[in-house]
Amino acid sequence: MAEDSEDVELLTPADLPAGWQMPDPSPIDPEHDSTGIDEALRYDVWVDNAPGLNRKLRSDHNDPADGRWYLIQHVETSTRVLLRLQRQYVMDQRPMGEVRITGITYLPEWAGDPVASPILRELPTSKIEAAINRRQFTVTGTTRFQNGKMTLPSGRTLHSLEVMRPLGDPKRTPDFYELVALQHTRLTDDGDPNPTATMARNSNVPLSTVQGWVARARRKALLPPGRRGRAG
Repeated sequence: MAEDSEDVELLTPADLPAGWQMPDPSPIDPEHDSTGIDEALRYDVWVDNAPGLNRKLRSDHNDPADGRWYLIQHVETSTRVLLRLQRQYVMDQRPMGEVRITGITYLPEWAGDPVASPILRELPTSKIEAAINRRQFTVTGTTRFQNGKMTLPSGRTLHSLEVMRPLGDPKRTPDFYELVALQHTRLTDDGDPNPTATMARNSNVPLSTVQGWVARARRKALLPPGRRGRAG
């Protein structure tokens, strides 16, 4: 089960990849300063004025009041980046738990200096999102590999090298959907553009079968919700 979203910090230092850090103490307090930053940027009232384009908020839009701004810093260049993080909603349902980056503001080390273009290209947004969401879901978050192994709900020990083995039969394999979630996460972290297709080949089953397994793992809160328009 996913952790209570109210009790999970949206960003922690451990979520950042090598080369990035959170200043300590940070001059930005996400809980108290985020509303003011949104207001200064007119985040919640910005409208595209193209003729005939209606950009009013619909019921399936995320409430911008839920966003929080966090300051991170590139260690080598001291470039600072404000990241706006927000939990995602699906239609009119409750928050689904997945955290996405919904705004980025770059600040050079010295006020008035240009921002180095390599930093603009190299900000690891997908890695940061993946690390945050791993922390929130059972298999990939609160249950972690330690010294290359972990204990699954059935009590059996799983070694990290076993994650990519064929998945087997869901009716006969203990911890089956935990294994589905771990394998999907391993492939996603490795940059696989369509992890379900790779899982299907790996287990020699139809793609539709693996898609059903992954969907059930998501319903069990073992994986973050899927995103529209993204394979896998």
